[in-house]
This record gives sequence, structure tokens and C-alpha cells, in this order.
Amino acid sequence: MQRYRQTYKPNNIDSFKKKLLQWANQYSHVCFLESNTRHQLQKNVVDEYDSILAVGLYSGFESNNKNAFQKLQHFLNNTNDWIFGNLCYDLKNEIENLDSKNSDNLFFENIYFFQPEYVFIQNGNTFQLQSMHQHQQLFEAIEALTIEDFSVSEKVELIPRLNEKEYSITFDKIKDQIQAGNIYEMNFCFEFYADNVSISPLDVWFKLNELSHAPMSCFYKLNDKFIISATPERFLKKKNQKVIAQPIKGTAKRSSNQNEDDLIKQSLAKNMKEQTENIMIVDLVRNDLSRLAKARSVKVDELFGVYTFKQVHQLISTISCDVDASITVSEIIKQNFPMGSMTGAPKVSAMQLIEAFESTKRGAYSGSVGYFNPNGDFDFNVIIRSLLYNQQNKYLSYSVGSAITNAANANEEYNECLLKAKVIKSLFN
Repeated sequence: MQRYRQTYKPNNIDSFKKKLLQWANQYSHVCFLESNTRHQLQKNVVDEYDSILAVGLYSGFESNNKNAFQKLQHFLNNTNDWIFGNLCYDLKNEIENLDSKNSDNLFFENIYFFQPEYVFIQNGNTFQLQSMHQHQQLFEAIEALTIEDFSVSEKVELIPRLNEKEYSITFDKIKDQIQAGNIYEMNFCFEFYADNVSISPLDVWFKLNELSHAPMSCFYKLNDKFIISATPERFLKKKNQKVIAQPIKGTAKRSSNQNEDDLIKQSLAKNMKEQTENIMIVDLVRNDLSRLAKARSVKVDELFGVYTFKQVHQLISTISCDVDASITVSEIIKQNFPMGSMTGAPKVSAMQLIEAFESTKRGAYSGSVGYFNPNGDFDFNVIIRSLLYNQQNKYLSYSVGSAITNAANANEEYNECLLKAKVIKSLFN
């Protein structure tokens, strides 16, 4: 599809970006993907853009039924354009023989993608607009806006579904499953939630992004549902015929003391428990990729890379492969979804036990948000470190989790979950 193109170079990039999101927020469909400075995450991956924003609904596709990935491919083929959207964790039920009977208070569609009216692409200090219609003065109109006071004034108490004692009881049951040989790693998550709360999602997004500055962050709006994310993790990226996955397994706190922070980082790099968790998922991802990869093309580009973010240090590995041009993009995603870092190994057994031991549906959490470009390339994150909000029923949620292996300790894993939750809890203090 042909789009009209314009470029604009604002005097102040940060100020203009705030105005741009403020302008976009009037629309029912918004997907803002923010890298927070390109290249900070990957030594072996080049991001295409500093940020990209999709605004407005031109056409859309959703499904809670069977054959969602076939329907997605049909939608992609028919539009041949920019497509943005999300995949919920519970799509697993049509990939494998699984179901989900846990409670759900957010009600995200299992899969939703939309063709936007406007696409704003930031590279350095320049924005390019690709729009369905010509808008000669749009950049100037956005620049003329007055920036609102993006401050979070809401006081919200988010309640954990599990206290430490309840977590420990469930942890022991999972360890029993590991020792019985049913799984050897499982990502166990639990929810913090608040009922009957009103927040300003865009205000919360600006504060969260300022605190986290994560490389795969997003602000995602579908009518009355929001994903406010500071995720550092990439699920899958396709560039030409190369597919890249970057699972995270291994987390350590930051310290305000530089010497201590360096020691924490060095300790994470050498931690055998964290390395073991990481390599289990690397092997799982290699197996997932190998289903579609060209022969002998699957490789580990980086193993146990230590990356530092504002709140935590993370252990990240990069795995890639080449795929034949005949493989559809929806099939690539389907064969790798859900991401191994959020399930465990063996993958199907871990997902079965996740349903048994977790009390709420994951929904959008541990799903993915991203885009397909007109050339058939794509990039998708992993929805962690994220707030999910249903504005209509005033339900606010975020979930945290960690990998449980035979070497794991309940107290340490619970504290790791609290560490991951710390920055989101601080938003409403």
C-alpha cells in the first residue's frame, strides 16, 4: 500500500516526543515502541529505529478462536502494509493441546493487530511520517501543543495474589515436579492487582519509562485496554531471512555504589545457577528455531551477555538462524510462541504446570507487542515489567516471576520477584 511521506526535525527531540504521544492518545489505537537509545541491548543486533509510533485504526484483525495464526497471515497478505499489535500468552492453547481456566479481569483479545492511519519513525533527531492521507501541517500542529503535566498523582495499593508463605508452599510443589522428572525448569509468576482504580495511563507510561529506560519498552492502547511496559526483553526479530531471539534468564540488583555495583555485575556473570537457568532456555530456543531453520544455520551469537539497566543487571543470550523465504512470518512466530524464557522446559510440560500452579490467566502478560513492516520483517518484545490496565472495569495488574530449577531457593526467588516489582510499585507511592 502506498503511503504519503514527510520528514521533520524538531529542535528538541524529547519535548516533541512527549507532544507526539499526547496528540496520539486521543485515538483509540496507539502502539509506541521505544528503544531508549538504540544498540544498548544487543552487540549482535541492529535495531531499525530509535522509536516507532502507530496511531489510528485503518483496518484491524482480532481472534479468540481457532486458526488465529492463519487468520493473521491472511490479514498480512491482504494489507501488505505496516501492522502493529499483540499476542497473548493464551494463544498457546491453539498451538498445543492446552487450555486456560484461571480467572481473567483484563480481557485482552488473544490476538489483535491493526493497520494504522499514521506511522511515525524516529531515527536520531529526525521523524518520518508515513500516513494514509496527506497532512501538510501535522508536524507543525503537534509541535505547537503545550506539554501537559505528566505526573502520577494516583495513590494505588497493589495487592499480591501470594504472600511469601503461600509462595513458598507453591514453590515446594514445583520443586517436587522437578525432582519427579516432569520438568527441569519452570517460570512461575504471580500477580499484583488493584480493583476500582482510575489512572492516567500515559502519565504512568512517562514516569515508568523515565525510571526504567528499557530497550523494548512500549505504550500500547486498544480502546479501553492498555499495556504500559518497561520490558528489556526481545522475543523475536526477523530481518530479511535471519531470525533472532534474545531470552533473558538471570537477574541481579543494582547498587548506587559503583564498586559494589561492579562486583554484583561480575558475580552475575559467573553465577553457575543463573548460567544453568539461562542455558536451559537457550537450548529450548535453539530447538524451537530449528523447526523452521535452514540446515546448520542455528547458532548462539552470544551466551551469558551481562547487560545493565537502570534497575537491574540481566543475563541475556542471543540465538539466531536463517529461514527459507517460503516460510511465512506467522509460522515463524507460531513455532516459537510462547517464548521459552516465560515458560520453562520441557515447554509443554512447563505450560501445563503453569496453569495448575498459577491462579490467574496471564493474558497479555508474557505475551508480546510488536510490528510487521511492509517488507515482511518484524520485531516483537516480551511483555514483562509491565502494567496492564482495563480502563472500563478499572482493573490494574502487573505480574512478576522467576525461573525455578532444582538449585533454586524459595526465599531468593521470592526476593527476585519483589526486585522486579519494585520499580512499578514505586510509581504510585
